[in-house]
Amino acid sequence: MSIVRINAITVPRDKADELERRFAARAGEVASSPGFEAFELLRPTDEREEFLVYTRWRSEEDFDAWANSAAFATGHRAHAAEGPVSSQSALWAFDVVQHEEAPTR
Repeated sequence: MSIVRINAITVPRDKADELERRFAARAGEVASSPGFEAFELLRPTDEREEFLVYTRWRSEEDFDAWANSAAFATGHRAHAAEGPVSSQSALWAFDVVQHEEAPTR
């Protein structure tokens, strides 16, 4: 089964729009990576300041290959040049042990 990597990024409320803009500017870049299955940027709707960057991959090797790729480095270097929007982040790792989707209608 797939693996999931979630980057929990702490972003002050006054920088949330900027984080979303930066992700939108790079939309689709990760999608061409071998083994990539899904991406979601999750914005908090409560008092929290943690955005979650959800990615699902065919294997840990596929995720590691992307995380070590030139495209990954270039994207993160560009964000660093614009200045940080987050105060901290943590990478969470999960194996998918059960998956269900809505039936096609």
